[in-house]
Amino acid sequence: MLDALTVAVAVSALALAAWCGLAASRDQPTKDWHFIGMAVVSVLALAQLVVGIVRLARGERPEQGMTVFIAYLVGAFAAVPAAGFLSLTERTRWGSVTVAAGAVVLAVLEVRLYGIWGG
Repeated sequence: MLDALTVAVAVSALALAAWCGLAASRDQPTKDWHFIGMAVVSVLALAQLVVGIVRLARGERPEQGMTVFIAYLVGAFAAVPAAGFLSLTERTRWGSVTVAAGAVVLAVLEVRLYGIWGG
C-alpha cells in the first residue's frame, strides 16, 4: 500500500473525529461544514481504494490475504459516508457523535489495512 496515503487518511479521519466530537460536546448537530470535512475524508478513502485495486491488478498481493484486504478497503471507504448518512437522520448532538465514531473506526481500519498489506 501507499504509506503516505494511509497516514493521510488516518490523520484526516482523526481530525474529523475531533472536530465532530467538539461539536457534540457543544450540543450541536452536524452542519454543512462537517459534511465538507466528511467529503474530504471520503475522497481520500476513495483514492486509497483505487490505489489498492490498481496494486492488486498489477499482481501485488497483501501478506494476510486478498479477500480480507478487499473487505477492509471497502469498509474503510464506506465508514464515513455511512456515518454521515446516519447523522442526517439524527439531527441532534448524537449525529455528531455518530460521525466522530465513524471517523475513529476509519482510523482503526487504516492501521489494520497497513498491517494486512505487510507494513
